[in-house]
Amino acid sequence: MASATLIEIQEIARQYTIGTETIHALKSVSLNIKKGEFVALMGPSGSGKSTLMNILGCLDTPNYGDYILNGINVSDMTDDELAEVRNKEIGFVFQTFNLLPKSTALENVALPLIYAGIKQSVREEKATQALNSVGLGNRVDHRPNELSGGQRQRVAVARALINNPSIILADEPTGNLDTKTSIEIMGLLEEIHSKGNTIILVTHEEDIAQHAHRIVRMRDGLIEADYPNTDIKSVSPRLSALEEKGDDFENI
Repeated sequence: MASATLIEIQEIARQYTIGTETIHALKSVSLNIKKGEFVALMGPSGSGKSTLMNILGCLDTPNYGDYILNGINVSDMTDDELAEVRNKEIGFVFQTFNLLPKSTALENVALPLIYAGIKQSVREEKATQALNSVGLGNRVDHRPNELSGGQRQRVAVARALINNPSIILADEPTGNLDTKTSIEIMGLLEEIHSKGNTIILVTHEEDIAQHAHRIVRMRDGLIEADYPNTDIKSVSPRLSALEEKGDDFENI
């Protein structure tokens, strides 16, 4: 049985006006993504990749065209309506982690649940479960400056998962990490995908994109290529081995 369509973008365009110049960031882009896919979105600077990412993440809206997310047209929503969709449907993982520096790992992970109006005891229980799921069950009271880069990104991943979103949108999630830690974070995303989550990975790194099952390449505001990845690079077995060792995994 074929998977249902989660994202349907129909001929969207996005323009920006800077002084007297009009920048055509996206030019009639159409794209479908099914539930459970792992897609890498790639492109050089100025390709429209970041603009498309912002629209997919409901951080921006197109000037023209339609964006259907999980059966709902979000193209013309107000900022408040988009904020509600983001909180319910999309989990974000950013290159710079975007953690609150004075809050603990538990408090950072629980933050989306505050916006959702969930009571404190339930928030703490769910946040603890999410941190356990990324191997940080013994770091709940640590603040970001007490964690390694990889651990901070794991907190960000746990936060992204907390509301059971339709999409995990990972924007350059390994950009601030060393090679070894990058591999382990990609292994974590693979494991999340294996549980049925839809992941959209935005990256300019070819080796990182090879973990995805489908690659979409952009150039000059258009989709240049869209094809299945026939040479998927998987690191989940390495992650499992580290989990068994324990100490190495905790230091990532």
